[in-house]
Amino acid sequence: MSPADLIFIHPLLGADDSWSGYRVEFAAGDANPKILADLCASPLLNDFDHRHPWFIPALPGGSAKCPLGARAVTVFPAQPAAADIEAFGQLEASLRQARGKLGLIASSDGKLPGTGSWEYLLISTSHARTLPRFAMHGLSSRTILVATDVPNHNDRNWVLEHACSLSSGEFLLSRAGAGGKADMTRVHLLELLALIAQDADTEALEEIFRQESKLSYSLLRLVNSAAIAPRSPITGFAQAIDLLGRRQLQRWLQLLVYADPNNGLHPNPLLQKAAARGHLLELLAISLKPRPAAENLEDAAFMIGTFSLLNVLLNMSMREILQQLPLSDLVRTALAEYGGPLGQLLRALDSADMRDLTKAAEALVELGIDGETFVKAQLAALSWAAKIRPTA
Repeated sequence: MSPADLIFIHPLLGADDSWSGYRVEFAAGDANPKILADLCASPLLNDFDHRHPWFIPALPGGSAKCPLGARAVTVFPAQPAAADIEAFGQLEASLRQARGKLGLIASSDGKLPGTGSWEYLLISTSHARTLPRFAMHGLSSRTILVATDVPNHNDRNWVLEHACSLSSGEFLLSRAGAGGKADMTRVHLLELLALIAQDADTEALEEIFRQESKLSYSLLRLVNSAAIAPRSPITGFAQAIDLLGRRQLQRWLQLLVYADPNNGLHPNPLLQKAAARGHLLELLAISLKPRPAAENLEDAAFMIGTFSLLNVLLNMSMREILQQLPLSDLVRTALAEYGGPLGQLLRALDSADMRDLTKAAEALVELGIDGETFVKAQLAALSWAAKIRPTA
Protein backbone atom coordinates (compact mmCIF):
# COMPACT_ATOMS: atom_id res chain seq x y z
CA MET A 1 0.00 0.00 0.00
CA SER A 2 1.40 3.37 -1.09
CA PRO A 3 0.36 7.04 -1.21
CA ALA A 4 0.33 6.58 -5.00
CA ASP A 5 -2.80 4.44 -4.59
CA LEU A 6 -4.84 7.26 -3.02
CA ILE A 7 -7.10 9.50 -5.07
CA PHE A 8 -8.76 12.59 -3.63
CA ILE A 9 -12.13 13.86 -4.86
CA HIS A 10 -13.11 17.49 -4.24
CA PRO A 11 -16.56 18.95 -5.00
CA LEU A 12 -16.51 22.19 -6.98
CA LEU A 13 -19.04 24.91 -6.23
CA GLY A 14 -21.11 26.75 -8.80
CA ALA A 15 -22.05 30.41 -8.51
CA ASP A 16 -25.17 29.45 -6.50
CA ASP A 17 -23.07 27.50 -3.94
CA SER A 18 -24.33 24.11 -5.18
CA TRP A 19 -21.98 21.23 -5.94
CA SER A 20 -21.58 21.56 -9.70
CA GLY A 21 -18.54 19.45 -10.54
CA TYR A 22 -15.77 17.31 -9.05
CA ARG A 23 -12.00 17.44 -9.26
CA VAL A 24 -9.95 14.25 -8.96
CA GLU A 25 -6.33 14.53 -7.81
CA PHE A 26 -3.40 12.38 -6.79
CA ALA A 27 -0.89 13.38 -4.14
CA ALA A 28 1.91 15.39 -5.77
CA GLY A 29 4.22 13.22 -7.83
CA ASP A 30 2.23 10.05 -7.28
CA ALA A 31 -0.20 8.44 -9.69
CA ASN A 32 -1.57 4.92 -10.01
CA PRO A 33 -3.29 4.59 -13.41
CA LYS A 34 -5.25 1.51 -12.32
CA ILE A 35 -6.83 3.29 -9.35
CA LEU A 36 -7.89 6.14 -11.64
CA ALA A 37 -9.32 3.73 -14.21
CA ASP A 38 -11.25 1.90 -11.49
CA LEU A 39 -12.71 5.20 -10.27
CA CYS A 40 -13.85 6.22 -13.74
CA ALA A 41 -15.53 2.83 -14.24
CA SER A 42 -17.17 2.73 -10.79
CA PRO A 43 -20.93 2.09 -10.84
CA LEU A 44 -21.20 4.50 -7.89
CA LEU A 45 -20.74 7.35 -10.36
CA ASN A 46 -24.20 6.61 -11.71
CA ASP A 47 -25.62 8.09 -8.50
CA PHE A 48 -24.22 11.53 -9.33
CA ASP A 49 -25.83 14.22 -11.46
CA HIS A 50 -24.73 13.42 -15.01
CA ARG A 51 -24.68 17.11 -15.94
CA HIS A 52 -21.71 17.80 -13.67
CA PRO A 53 -18.16 17.60 -15.09
CA TRP A 54 -15.48 15.41 -13.55
CA PHE A 55 -11.96 16.83 -13.87
CA ILE A 56 -9.65 13.84 -14.32
CA PRO A 57 -5.83 14.26 -14.31
CA ALA A 58 -4.10 13.42 -17.57
CA LEU A 59 -1.57 10.63 -17.19
CA PRO A 60 1.27 9.84 -19.64
CA GLY A 61 0.16 6.97 -21.83
CA GLY A 62 -3.49 7.53 -20.96
CA SER A 63 -6.35 6.65 -23.28
CA ALA A 64 -8.67 9.07 -25.05
CA LYS A 65 -11.58 6.83 -24.05
CA CYS A 66 -13.09 7.23 -20.58
CA PRO A 67 -16.09 5.40 -19.10
CA LEU A 68 -17.34 8.76 -17.81
CA GLY A 69 -17.98 9.84 -21.40
CA ALA A 70 -19.08 13.45 -21.82
CA ARG A 71 -18.73 14.09 -18.09
CA ALA A 72 -14.95 13.62 -18.22
CA VAL A 73 -12.66 16.64 -18.56
CA THR A 74 -9.04 15.54 -18.94
CA VAL A 75 -6.83 18.05 -17.17
CA PHE A 76 -3.27 18.70 -18.36
CA PRO A 77 -0.45 20.44 -16.50
CA ALA A 78 0.83 23.63 -18.12
CA GLN A 79 4.44 22.59 -17.57
CA PRO A 80 4.77 18.78 -17.59
CA ALA A 81 8.04 17.05 -16.79
CA ALA A 82 10.38 16.88 -19.77
CA ALA A 83 10.05 13.10 -19.92
CA ASP A 84 6.26 13.36 -20.23
CA ILE A 85 5.96 16.11 -22.86
CA GLU A 86 5.73 13.76 -25.84
CA ALA A 87 3.25 11.40 -24.13
CA PHE A 88 1.03 14.29 -23.06
CA GLY A 89 1.16 15.72 -26.57
CA GLN A 90 -0.01 12.44 -28.05
CA LEU A 91 -2.83 12.13 -25.49
CA GLU A 92 -3.95 15.71 -26.12
CA ALA A 93 -4.00 15.16 -29.89
CA SER A 94 -6.04 11.97 -29.60
CA LEU A 95 -8.53 13.63 -27.25
CA ARG A 96 -8.97 16.60 -29.57
CA GLN A 97 -9.52 14.25 -32.49
CA ALA A 98 -12.13 12.35 -30.45
CA ARG A 99 -13.77 15.65 -29.45
CA GLY A 100 -13.05 15.03 -25.79
CA LYS A 101 -13.21 17.81 -23.23
CA LEU A 102 -9.85 19.25 -22.23
CA GLY A 103 -8.72 21.39 -19.34
CA LEU A 104 -5.42 23.09 -18.56
CA ILE A 105 -3.93 23.98 -15.17
CA ALA A 106 -2.61 27.51 -15.59
CA SER A 107 0.98 28.12 -14.53
CA SER A 108 1.91 31.37 -12.81
CA ASP A 109 5.33 31.10 -14.50
CA GLY A 110 4.04 30.89 -18.06
CA LYS A 111 1.73 32.64 -20.49
CA LEU A 112 -2.01 32.10 -20.34
CA PRO A 113 -3.49 30.07 -23.21
CA GLY A 114 -5.42 31.76 -25.96
CA THR A 115 -9.14 32.18 -25.40
CA GLY A 116 -10.99 29.07 -26.52
CA SER A 117 -7.87 26.94 -27.02
CA TRP A 118 -8.94 24.88 -23.99
CA GLU A 119 -12.50 24.24 -22.90
CA TYR A 120 -11.62 24.67 -19.23
CA LEU A 121 -8.86 26.62 -17.48
CA LEU A 122 -8.05 25.83 -13.85
CA ILE A 123 -6.36 28.82 -12.23
CA SER A 124 -5.32 29.43 -8.63
CA THR A 125 -6.86 32.45 -6.94
CA SER A 126 -3.48 33.96 -6.09
CA HIS A 127 -2.46 33.73 -9.77
CA ALA A 128 -5.76 35.16 -10.99
CA ARG A 129 -5.40 38.19 -8.72
CA THR A 130 -2.10 39.13 -10.43
CA LEU A 131 -3.63 39.31 -13.91
CA PRO A 132 -4.46 42.60 -15.67
CA ARG A 133 -7.90 44.02 -15.14
CA PHE A 134 -10.60 42.29 -17.21
CA ALA A 135 -8.22 39.47 -18.25
CA MET A 136 -10.44 36.90 -16.57
CA HIS A 137 -13.56 38.24 -18.27
CA GLY A 138 -11.79 38.11 -21.62
CA LEU A 139 -10.75 34.51 -21.10
CA SER A 140 -14.24 33.51 -20.01
CA SER A 141 -15.78 34.45 -23.36
CA ARG A 142 -14.79 31.07 -24.80
CA THR A 143 -13.24 29.18 -21.88
CA ILE A 144 -14.87 28.02 -18.65
CA LEU A 145 -12.82 29.25 -15.70
CA VAL A 146 -12.34 27.14 -12.57
CA ALA A 147 -10.83 28.89 -9.55
CA THR A 148 -8.67 26.70 -7.32
CA ASP A 149 -7.03 27.28 -3.93
CA VAL A 150 -9.71 29.71 -2.72
CA PRO A 151 -8.56 30.36 0.86
CA ASN A 152 -11.29 32.60 2.30
CA HIS A 153 -14.72 34.07 1.72
CA ASN A 154 -13.36 37.33 0.31
CA ASP A 155 -11.47 35.40 -2.34
CA ARG A 156 -14.59 33.34 -3.06
CA ASN A 157 -16.52 36.55 -3.74
CA TRP A 158 -13.67 37.87 -5.88
CA VAL A 159 -13.53 34.84 -8.18
CA LEU A 160 -17.30 34.95 -8.65
CA GLU A 161 -17.04 38.60 -9.65
CA HIS A 162 -14.27 37.73 -12.10
CA ALA A 163 -16.08 35.26 -14.33
CA CYS A 164 -15.19 31.96 -12.64
CA SER A 165 -18.01 29.46 -13.18
CA LEU A 166 -16.67 26.92 -10.68
CA SER A 167 -14.45 27.14 -7.63
CA SER A 168 -12.87 24.85 -5.08
CA GLY A 169 -14.08 24.98 -1.48
CA GLU A 170 -11.08 25.58 0.79
CA PHE A 171 -12.77 28.77 2.01
CA LEU A 172 -15.46 26.69 3.70
CA LEU A 173 -12.96 25.81 6.42
CA SER A 174 -12.37 29.50 7.21
CA ARG A 175 -14.63 31.55 9.42
CA ALA A 176 -16.92 33.97 7.62
CA GLY A 177 -16.93 36.39 10.56
CA ALA A 178 -19.72 37.60 12.78
CA GLY A 179 -23.07 38.55 11.36
CA GLY A 180 -23.38 35.83 8.75
CA LYS A 181 -25.26 33.40 10.96
CA ALA A 182 -29.01 32.87 10.98
CA ASP A 183 -31.10 34.31 13.79
CA MET A 184 -30.97 31.10 15.83
CA THR A 185 -29.02 32.15 18.95
CA ARG A 186 -25.84 30.43 20.04
CA VAL A 187 -27.46 29.62 23.36
CA HIS A 188 -30.25 27.59 21.77
CA LEU A 189 -27.91 26.07 19.23
CA LEU A 190 -25.44 24.87 21.86
CA GLU A 191 -28.33 23.65 24.00
CA LEU A 192 -29.60 21.57 21.10
CA LEU A 193 -26.10 20.18 20.46
CA ALA A 194 -25.77 19.22 24.11
CA LEU A 195 -29.10 17.37 24.03
CA ILE A 196 -28.05 15.56 20.88
CA ALA A 197 -24.77 14.51 22.48
CA GLN A 198 -26.64 13.19 25.52
CA ASP A 199 -29.17 11.29 23.37
CA ALA A 200 -31.88 13.29 25.12
CA ASP A 201 -35.47 12.11 25.24
CA THR A 202 -38.05 13.33 22.77
CA GLU A 203 -39.71 15.75 25.18
CA ALA A 204 -36.47 17.65 25.82
CA LEU A 205 -35.80 17.99 22.11
CA GLU A 206 -39.34 19.08 21.39
CA GLU A 207 -38.96 21.87 23.98
CA ILE A 208 -36.10 23.35 21.99
CA PHE A 209 -38.20 23.15 18.83
CA ARG A 210 -41.01 24.98 20.57
CA GLN A 211 -38.62 27.78 21.52
CA GLU A 212 -37.19 28.03 18.00
CA SER A 213 -40.03 27.33 15.61
CA LYS A 214 -37.84 27.82 12.56
CA LEU A 215 -35.84 24.78 13.62
CA SER A 216 -38.86 22.58 13.03
CA TYR A 217 -39.19 23.95 9.51
CA SER A 218 -35.48 23.37 8.84
CA LEU A 219 -35.61 19.82 10.20
CA LEU A 220 -38.61 18.88 8.07
CA ARG A 221 -36.93 20.28 4.96
CA LEU A 222 -33.85 18.19 5.68
CA VAL A 223 -35.57 14.89 6.34
CA ASN A 224 -37.74 15.30 3.26
CA SER A 225 -34.68 15.92 1.08
CA ALA A 226 -33.63 13.61 -1.72
CA ALA A 227 -31.14 11.91 0.60
CA ILE A 228 -34.07 10.21 2.34
CA ALA A 229 -36.90 10.64 -0.17
CA PRO A 230 -39.70 9.25 2.04
CA ARG A 231 -42.69 7.81 0.18
CA SER A 232 -44.96 10.36 1.83
CA PRO A 233 -43.83 13.72 3.26
CA ILE A 234 -42.79 13.84 6.91
CA THR A 235 -44.81 16.58 8.54
CA GLY A 236 -43.96 16.42 12.25
CA PHE A 237 -41.25 15.66 14.77
CA ALA A 238 -43.01 12.59 16.18
CA GLN A 239 -43.60 11.24 12.67
CA ALA A 240 -39.92 11.73 11.89
CA ILE A 241 -39.00 9.60 14.91
CA ASP A 242 -41.49 6.89 13.90
CA LEU A 243 -40.26 6.72 10.30
CA LEU A 244 -36.54 7.24 10.82
CA GLY A 245 -35.93 5.82 14.26
CA ARG A 246 -33.97 7.56 16.99
CA ARG A 247 -30.53 6.70 15.59
CA GLN A 248 -31.14 8.13 12.12
CA LEU A 249 -33.03 11.14 13.46
CA GLN A 250 -30.12 11.86 15.78
CA ARG A 251 -27.87 12.10 12.73
CA TRP A 252 -30.18 14.52 10.98
CA LEU A 253 -30.27 16.63 14.12
CA GLN A 254 -26.48 16.83 14.00
CA LEU A 255 -26.72 18.21 10.47
CA LEU A 256 -29.65 20.47 11.35
CA VAL A 257 -27.35 22.84 13.21
CA TYR A 258 -25.82 23.82 9.85
CA ALA A 259 -29.18 24.60 8.24
CA ASP A 260 -30.01 28.28 7.89
CA PRO A 261 -33.75 28.67 8.55
CA ASN A 262 -33.77 31.93 6.59
CA ASN A 263 -32.06 30.80 3.41
CA GLY A 264 -35.10 29.35 1.68
CA LEU A 265 -34.02 26.73 -0.82
CA HIS A 266 -30.53 28.14 -1.39
CA PRO A 267 -27.86 25.42 -1.29
CA ASN A 268 -25.80 25.34 1.90
CA PRO A 269 -22.27 24.12 1.08
CA LEU A 270 -21.23 23.99 4.76
CA LEU A 271 -24.12 21.64 5.54
CA GLN A 272 -23.19 19.37 2.64
CA LYS A 273 -19.54 19.53 3.67
CA ALA A 274 -20.43 18.44 7.21
CA ALA A 275 -22.66 15.66 5.87
CA ALA A 276 -19.96 14.33 3.56
CA ARG A 277 -17.36 14.46 6.33
CA GLY A 278 -19.59 12.64 8.78
CA HIS A 279 -20.44 9.85 6.36
CA LEU A 280 -16.85 9.54 5.13
CA LEU A 281 -15.46 9.15 8.65
CA GLU A 282 -18.21 6.65 9.42
CA LEU A 283 -17.34 4.54 6.37
CA LEU A 284 -13.57 4.68 6.95
CA ALA A 285 -13.65 4.08 10.72
CA ILE A 286 -14.28 0.36 10.32
CA SER A 287 -11.19 0.04 8.08
CA LEU A 288 -8.75 1.62 10.53
CA LYS A 289 -5.85 -0.61 11.56
CA PRO A 290 -5.93 -1.29 14.41
CA ARG A 291 -9.66 -0.71 14.67
CA PRO A 292 -10.57 1.51 17.65
CA ALA A 293 -12.14 -0.45 20.49
CA ALA A 294 -15.14 1.83 20.92
CA GLU A 295 -18.81 1.20 21.46
CA ASN A 296 -20.92 2.55 18.59
CA LEU A 297 -17.76 3.33 16.59
CA GLU A 298 -19.60 4.37 13.43
CA ASP A 299 -21.93 6.74 15.30
CA ALA A 300 -18.95 8.34 17.06
CA ALA A 301 -17.13 8.74 13.74
CA PHE A 302 -20.18 10.36 12.14
CA MET A 303 -20.47 12.81 15.05
CA ILE A 304 -16.78 13.71 14.85
CA GLY A 305 -17.12 14.45 11.15
CA THR A 306 -20.26 16.55 11.43
CA PHE A 307 -19.12 18.44 14.52
CA SER A 308 -15.65 19.14 13.09
CA LEU A 309 -16.94 22.28 11.35
CA LEU A 310 -18.75 23.78 14.34
CA ASN A 311 -15.92 26.24 14.90
CA VAL A 312 -16.56 27.62 11.41
CA LEU A 313 -20.34 27.70 11.90
CA LEU A 314 -20.27 29.34 15.33
CA ASN A 315 -17.16 31.49 14.82
CA MET A 316 -15.77 30.10 18.07
CA SER A 317 -12.72 28.02 18.91
CA MET A 318 -13.31 24.28 19.10
CA ARG A 319 -12.16 24.26 22.72
CA GLU A 320 -14.80 26.87 23.63
CA ILE A 321 -17.48 24.78 21.98
CA LEU A 322 -16.37 21.52 23.59
CA GLN A 323 -16.50 23.08 27.05
CA GLN A 324 -20.26 23.35 26.61
CA LEU A 325 -20.92 19.90 25.14
CA PRO A 326 -21.09 16.63 27.11
CA LEU A 327 -19.23 14.49 24.59
CA SER A 328 -17.53 11.14 25.09
CA ASP A 329 -13.77 11.15 25.62
CA LEU A 330 -13.31 9.52 22.20
CA VAL A 331 -15.19 12.30 20.38
CA ARG A 332 -13.79 15.10 22.52
CA THR A 333 -10.17 14.01 22.06
CA ALA A 334 -10.56 13.68 18.30
CA LEU A 335 -12.12 17.13 17.93
CA ALA A 336 -9.92 18.98 20.42
CA GLU A 337 -6.48 17.64 19.54
CA TYR A 338 -6.79 15.15 16.67
CA GLY A 339 -6.21 12.47 19.29
CA GLY A 340 -6.69 8.75 18.75
CA PRO A 341 -7.17 6.96 15.42
CA LEU A 342 -10.37 8.88 14.61
CA GLY A 343 -8.64 12.16 15.36
CA GLN A 344 -5.75 11.17 13.09
CA LEU A 345 -8.27 10.31 10.38
CA LEU A 346 -9.94 13.71 10.83
CA ARG A 347 -6.53 15.41 10.52
CA ALA A 348 -5.89 13.53 7.27
CA LEU A 349 -9.20 14.75 5.85
CA ASP A 350 -8.43 18.31 6.98
CA SER A 351 -5.11 18.11 5.13
CA ALA A 352 -6.88 16.84 2.02
CA ASP A 353 -9.44 19.64 2.16
CA MET A 354 -6.63 22.19 2.34
CA ARG A 355 -4.97 20.33 -0.58
CA ASP A 356 -1.92 19.17 1.32
CA LEU A 357 -2.43 15.87 -0.45
CA THR A 358 0.98 14.38 0.27
CA LYS A 359 0.47 14.78 4.01
CA ALA A 360 -3.06 13.42 3.75
CA ALA A 361 -1.96 10.39 1.71
CA GLU A 362 0.86 9.51 4.09
CA ALA A 363 -1.49 9.73 7.08
CA LEU A 364 -4.10 7.52 5.43
CA VAL A 365 -1.50 4.88 4.61
CA GLU A 366 -0.35 4.89 8.25
CA LEU A 367 -3.96 4.33 9.30
CA GLY A 368 -4.29 1.31 7.03
CA ILE A 369 -6.66 2.89 4.48
CA ASP A 370 -6.05 1.44 1.01
CA GLY A 371 -6.81 3.13 -2.30
CA GLU A 372 -9.87 1.08 -3.23
CA THR A 373 -11.49 1.56 0.18
CA PHE A 374 -10.82 5.31 0.12
CA VAL A 375 -12.24 5.82 -3.37
CA LYS A 376 -15.42 3.87 -2.62
CA ALA A 377 -15.94 5.69 0.68
CA GLN A 378 -15.48 9.11 -0.94
CA LEU A 379 -17.92 8.32 -3.74
CA ALA A 380 -20.53 7.00 -1.30
CA ALA A 381 -20.17 9.97 1.06
CA LEU A 382 -20.24 12.59 -1.68
CA SER A 383 -23.16 10.96 -3.46
CA TRP A 384 -25.21 10.91 -0.25
CA ALA A 385 -24.34 14.49 0.69
CA ALA A 386 -25.06 15.76 -2.82
CA LYS A 387 -28.65 14.58 -2.47
CA ILE A 388 -29.28 16.69 0.63
CA ARG A 389 -31.26 19.45 -0.98
CA PRO A 390 -33.85 21.19 1.23
CA THR A 391 -37.34 20.97 -0.18
CA ALA A 392 -40.24 23.30 0.40
